[in-house]
Amino acid sequence: MRIITSLEEIEAPFLKAVVTVGNFDGVHLGHQALMQKVKERARAIDGTSVVFTFEPHPVKVLKGKHLPLITPFPRKMELIAQQGIEIAVCPPFTKEFAQIGAKEFICEILMKKIGMKEMVVGYDFAFGKKREGNIDSLKTWGEKLGFKVHVVGPICINGVIVSSTKVREFIMAGEMERVKELLGRYYQVTGKVIRGKNRGGRLLGIPTANLKLINEVFPKNGVYAVEVIYEDKTYHGVANIGFNPTFGDNALSVETHILDFNQNIYGETIRVIFVKRLRDEKKFDNLEALKAQIQKDIEVARKILTPNLQSLQSPYNL
Repeated sequence: MRIITSLEEIEAPFLKAVVTVGNFDGVHLGHQALMQKVKERARAIDGTSVVFTFEPHPVKVLKGKHLPLITPFPRKMELIAQQGIEIAVCPPFTKEFAQIGAKEFICEILMKKIGMKEMVVGYDFAFGKKREGNIDSLKTWGEKLGFKVHVVGPICINGVIVSSTKVREFIMAGEMERVKELLGRYYQVTGKVIRGKNRGGRLLGIPTANLKLINEVFPKNGVYAVEVIYEDKTYHGVANIGFNPTFGDNALSVETHILDFNQNIYGETIRVIFVKRLRDEKKFDNLEALKAQIQKDIEVARKILTPNLQSLQSPYNL
């Protein structure tokens, strides 16, 4: 997939571009449905599949809010590429860009610059300055300007309409099975292994990888059965997200004990995939009680993770 980060990079319109536009945070099943429709239409007219998205998220620019992201930009591009999209256009979202009117966006950017012949949108799509453009106006402009509009309805799973907001809610509630239902894969965080306080290995005999995180949405504090991907290999693990109350810490940390693993990975990047929340974080009276509980967590995690290993190694779930 070609990634374009500036409209100036586009020297000529793409051949019969079929375009979808959105933030696509999480690239959940609703987003995937849009992208599959884009691919289907591009094949039908021998055209080019294009995703138009934004970086940073418009909410950060327009409202000054820190919106916790499900997928940082590199991960989002990776997931869009996995959908088989040919072109991702990701211009910087600025306050100036936000002033572009809906019709100008359609005519000057999507049609003239990108070469759009067809557009695929979600049922709740709105766009342009102050979100003035909607599906009705889009269809009207399509008839006048000569492009087709395809509307994809909501994706509903177990009574829940799939949305980035709902995915964030489930992640922060620690409901990882519900997250998987909406994403079509387990939720993961990516980070660089940094030096912690060396208490896991030194005091407990249970070494942990401490992460400097890239992702912005953290699962609810507690202990999780996880899979860890390092150098394209998948390992079982147990992760703790929290403040280490037994040691009186006050800084949030993510520490992962990788089972049956004995390598020095300081400075390396790993992925931690959250499969199931095991329990709340709690304070123990002494190190022996903590160590005994961690051993119990490890045994529970082994039982949970063994049937998951094969599915987690498939490209779809990564």
